Amino acid sequence: MENVKKSKLDLFEVDKNKAEPGDIVQFQRNNVVLKGMVMPSNGENSIIVDLSDMDIKDLEEINHGYSNTVVSHRNYKIIERKDG
Repeated sequence: MENVKKSKLDLFEVDKNKAEPGDIVQFQRNNVVLKGMVMPSNGENSIIVDLSDMDIKDLEEINHGYSNTVVSHRNYKIIERKDG
């Protein structure tokens, strides 16, 4: 999956819907828009996103050495549903 660099002024609109495991979401971290698949979790206020399809250089750019990250329900946009 690819990341798309954005400026702070070029933010996407966040969804009001909650993502489910298997959905693909976008979110912004350190002025970089990231994309990943939602993993199963029991979080009420956040989701776990798998970033393992991203280039390791992109993860290093945002100073994130892990393939998973936690994202608040208030900070992502669903771009593809698991079933559709």
